[in-house]
Amino acid sequence: QHVKGEAMDLDMDLVKGAKKTNAELFKYIWSSLPFDQLIHEHGTSTNPAWVHVSFSASGKQRREVLRAVRKNDGRVVYLRQ
Repeated sequence: QHVKGEAMDLDMDLVKGAKKTNAELFKYIWSSLPFDQLIHEHGTSTNPAWVHVSFSASGKQRREVLRAVRKNDGRVVYLRQ
């Protein structure tokens, strides 16, 4: 969805003067906005390193919420939240 302009990765740590954390952004999107997919990308169990969010141009939003976790062997798995 990134290449179609339907997704972006957000990181509040990169926003100068930001007063919100990635965790707060994640919770806000989940509770308040329409989305197709929302991913808590890596980081800690309480604060993602960044937030992936997508919005389907077709209008059908799955509201799929996942957490990306890197396994010991380097593989990334996506756990449903």
